[in-house]
Amino acid sequence: MTIQEQVAYWIELAEQDLPVAESLFKNGHYMWCLYIGHLILEKVLKAKYVKDNENTPPKVHDLLKLAKSTKLKLTTESEEFLNRVTDFNIEARYTDYKSKFYKLCTKEFTETNFSMIKETYEWIKKELK
Repeated sequence: MTIQEQVAYWIELAEQDLPVAESLFKNGHYMWCLYIGHLILEKVLKAKYVKDNENTPPKVHDLLKLAKSTKLKLTTESEEFLNRVTDFNIEARYTDYKSKFYKLCTKEFTETNFSMIKETYEWIKKELK
């Protein structure tokens, strides 16, 4: 696969996940909406990684680690947000954290964070051009 094909592959996967996350939010599955939101950002960051490094992305789920290995200009706020979204991945997957995370994922909490996920996604996509 060429670099351009790899970038397109990761973007396509992220774009397929976006309506899934929207549907989960609409239907009140807030924890899973944020979990899929993490995957969306992971995939778009992997596209950015491929473009910037001309190499296959690492098999990691840590969004900040991925972002720092690209040419994105990160602020303290964006770094903190990427760390928070990485936690959504862990908290939704592992039983020890799931119950607490489920209670945290109110409609308001999810709406705020999902909105920021979508904004971050659009920003990274724009940086791919």
